[in-house]
Amino acid sequence: MATSPSRSKKLFSRGSWPEARRIGEILRQETVGGVLLLVGAVVAVVWANSPWADSYASVRGFTVGPASLHLELPLSAWAADGLLAIFFFVAGLELKREFVAGDLRDVRRALVPVLAAVGGVVVPALLYVALTWGKPGASQGWAIPTATDIAFALAVLAVIGRFLPAALRTFLLTLAVVDDLIAIVIIALFYTAKLSVLPLLGALVPLGLFALLVQRRVRSWWLLLPLAAATWALVHASGVHATVAGVLLGFMVPVVRSVRAGGPEAGPGLAEHFEHRFRPLSAGVAVPLFALLSAGVAFGGLDGLGEALTDPVAIGVLVGLVVGKPLGIMGATWLVARFTHADLDDDLSWTDVLGLGLLGGIGFTVSLLIGELAFGGGSAADDRVKIAVLAASVVATALAAIVLRARDRAYRRIHKAESLDLDDDGIPDVYQEG
Repeated sequence: MATSPSRSKKLFSRGSWPEARRIGEILRQETVGGVLLLVGAVVAVVWANSPWADSYASVRGFTVGPASLHLELPLSAWAADGLLAIFFFVAGLELKREFVAGDLRDVRRALVPVLAAVGGVVVPALLYVALTWGKPGASQGWAIPTATDIAFALAVLAVIGRFLPAALRTFLLTLAVVDDLIAIVIIALFYTAKLSVLPLLGALVPLGLFALLVQRRVRSWWLLLPLAAATWALVHASGVHATVAGVLLGFMVPVVRSVRAGGPEAGPGLAEHFEHRFRPLSAGVAVPLFALLSAGVAFGGLDGLGEALTDPVAIGVLVGLVVGKPLGIMGATWLVARFTHADLDDDLSWTDVLGLGLLGGIGFTVSLLIGELAFGGGSAADDRVKIAVLAASVVATALAAIVLRARDRAYRRIHKAESLDLDDDGIPDVYQEG
């Protein structure tokens, strides 16, 4: 029997929504987001070093967008300015939620990971400056090794650490959130080449309207999306990096429910709803496509790779991420524990902090972005930065996996012993009863 068009449309709708939900839930998993990011980077590197390298350059350079609005940009710029604005919008939602209702609300509890994040920014920057001292133009890349990739680091932790304490993930998440906040401030203050005041002031109008609507708990995309796009376009026109618009929009969204809904005790607000909606788009589309359009760099064979990795800029980035990050994170954590009333969580050891510090050396997404802002996309210096960031992320992942895998085995033995409920003689109580 033939099915009418309206009937088939209904059947399609009923079948498609559960599928869409399932895909969304899959993309919200940290491991899946990290894997897609890795796949995008690997495809980019293989493509850029294949016989079809020219086609990769053509795709990155393909321009699209309305020229009348000065938005006729290459796809690589749309990836860095547009797609990452979605990533930073989700980061802004997460930042505000942590400050209002999460771990960052309690100053004493947040002090250790917050200052650890600061140490993880300062020490890599100092190492980079020291290693690139005297090289003309290299100093503008000082912020490249300061960033930690949240998606990648949490994905690695999720794969490795089945038995690791929950406090380790909380510490890493808090550290990475503060790290992102510092990176946003650095981008806004130090990588704004030319500031146009009028577009920046103009951005306050759609941003204010967006804030007014979300404070009234309006969720209608046809109202909010044009305001968000206008805010992004005006911030882009001002000279401030457009990803800052994503963070500002995220900060406008309320975290707790309104007083009429019962106050803070009523449960999560619009920020959690938006984060739930946009995280699959960020993890499944925005960040992997950014990696695909940004990570591709031609090595020029082993000789070219060796030459790139011996450049002072590449050495500064590599050492800053692999050595500076764990050194800064562990050093700041020790200083806070030594000289303040704050202390390391009882469930964590210093070896755990070492593994976490090594994870901090995975500086993929934001490090690549800052490299492009510092040296210009497609430049020789930017290519060396990409190679160094990729190499550092691989080395940091491997070292963190070794340390945290050993800790995971130790915690698994502890978990097994506790599940058996051993007595003082090391004999399970179940056997004592017999």
